[in-house]
Amino acid sequence: MKIDIHTHIMPDKMPNWVAKFGYGDFIHLEHRNCKACMMKGDKVFREVENNCFDATVRIKEMDSSNVDLQVLSTIPVLFNYWAKPADGLETSRFFNDDICETVTKNPNRFMGIGTVPLQDVDMAIREMERCVQELKMVGLEIGSNINGKNLGDEVFFPFYKRAEELGCALFVHPWEMMGEQAMQKYWLPWLVGMPAETSRAICSMIFSGVFEKFPKLRVAFAHGGGSFPITIGRIEHGFNVRPDLVAIDNAINPKNYIGKFWIDSLVHDNKAMQYIIDVMGDDKICLGSDYPFPLGEHHPGLLIDSMIQDKVIKEKLFYSNAMSWLGKSID
Repeated sequence: MKIDIHTHIMPDKMPNWVAKFGYGDFIHLEHRNCKACMMKGDKVFREVENNCFDATVRIKEMDSSNVDLQVLSTIPVLFNYWAKPADGLETSRFFNDDICETVTKNPNRFMGIGTVPLQDVDMAIREMERCVQELKMVGLEIGSNINGKNLGDEVFFPFYKRAEELGCALFVHPWEMMGEQAMQKYWLPWLVGMPAETSRAICSMIFSGVFEKFPKLRVAFAHGGGSFPITIGRIEHGFNVRPDLVAIDNAINPKNYIGKFWIDSLVHDNKAMQYIIDVMGDDKICLGSDYPFPLGEHHPGLLIDSMIQDKVIKEKLFYSNAMSWLGKSID
């Protein structure tokens, strides 16, 4: 069995929130000349294929790559953290309801994780409660920073506390990459910024003590943990030689937190895959493809299949680790 924890979906119809709210770069979708265009206001942001919103097409492509179940999350550009909180809540509820509808129609093929307006923690907590308790979602996707605030900021601690209480899994996806405006050429924000942004999120949660304060919190990070696994030696060395700068909120070695969170498998390289298995552990890596986008693994799980012979390890990476992160029992 294969569970893909990193897939994105959007509604095929969305309100024009720029027109409704009167500001901002809210995305809506327009279908033009057989093309689906994500629009920022009146400008084309990105063309997408119908597998981005059509569950029937999605299931056919899942079947062709032997993916049994996808965990559906919204596209990060739709987080709308920059919006006024009430407007961010409205858009979040719209996306969450759409994912819930898709899951309800296809409960054997999809699980859903929601999005919440983390620019207002109280609103985010209420929408998280709705996602888990009413929509029966298994978790939430959140950004790697919230309007420049690190995920280790104390303002988010009540959110983590409630997520822990609800048993709500969190999937951290990079967005609004640091330095993005300074490196627009060559697609560098996606090639360089995203891995660094994910490491930023992991380190900020470690050094602020999030995993100490909320030990039952289940968090997974996208893109193989970004640059964190390959730089953990440097991170630990910095912690040891300059504790006055690094260990100011948490005096525990950052390496001790390996095994306390999950990462997905999206590394595109067999040596990198073997490395994250060696460093992060074969029980903390879940299949994740970034379907249906170009930077994803186009045949989910093919890299794992091509290099892992051990059936027990392969089952962990394909299935059982995802179930552990999601808090689901294995029948």
